[in-house]
Amino acid sequence: MSDKDLDFHQPITLRDGRPALIRVMHPGDKERLQTAFAKLDPQSIYTRFFSMRSELPERAFERIAAIDFVNLAGLVVTIGSDADETVIGSASYVGHTDSDGAKVAEVAFTIEEDFQGQGLASQLLAALVTLARRHGLKRLEAEVLGSNAPMLAVFQRSGLPLRRRRDGGVIHLDLDLDLDLAAPAG
Repeated sequence: MSDKDLDFHQPITLRDGRPALIRVMHPGDKERLQTAFAKLDPQSIYTRFFSMRSELPERAFERIAAIDFVNLAGLVVTIGSDADETVIGSASYVGHTDSDGAKVAEVAFTIEEDFQGQGLASQLLAALVTLARRHGLKRLEAEVLGSNAPMLAVFQRSGLPLRRRRDGGVIHLDLDLDLDLAAPAG
């Protein structure tokens, strides 16, 4: 990972005018991530993980040290600073080589309920696209519950060419990274 990636941080403004920051996850975020997870409603946990869980697994924290933006990416959205910094959202991708030989990655997002509807998932997706392209990834993939209309809309508004296929209650999305990401709508 380059120094540019280690220093990735992007100040953003929430739709309600509050400032926030998108930055790379680091091992020191463990407590912040645990606290953010503990605040999630059961429905948000199920929507993100497709199952119920009471806490994030330890291996999730161990993986943070392996972030290289080729095989693994991890971003957080925070408000506040220093000791008052609070994680309000996160996004990650896990890279692999697809059957066609292309380097692709599966993306996932978690946004704390009090901050849903603030445009965070769209801004996180745009940041992940920038990093994925920088590291030669050709596509992003996502598995989204068919009932998760807000997340499906984030992908639809991304401006990226999108292929969808349904498998029961899950929608599989493939986003082509060869074209520019349009500015997220509304």
